[in-house]
Amino acid sequence: MTDETGHDEMPDEVRRVLDEVFRDRDEVTRREVYSCASEHVKLPADTLGQLNELPERSYTRQELTEALARLFGGHS
Repeated sequence: MTDETGHDEMPDEVRRVLDEVFRDRDEVTRREVYSCASEHVKLPADTLGQLNELPERSYTRQELTEALARLFGGHS
């Protein structure tokens, strides 16, 4: 089952990345998310590859959550 944010479609590791990257910010770039994912949370290469599919821009947590839910939901 998926909540209204689409959070349940994402791997647990990606949820940890969101928590980490938005800890003290309102907006982040795809590059910041990728950096956090590769350096701090240590996501698998295939998941990092999926993150790299996001357009490079700034995201609020809600925007990024929705984009990631579409991205990971489309690869199920």
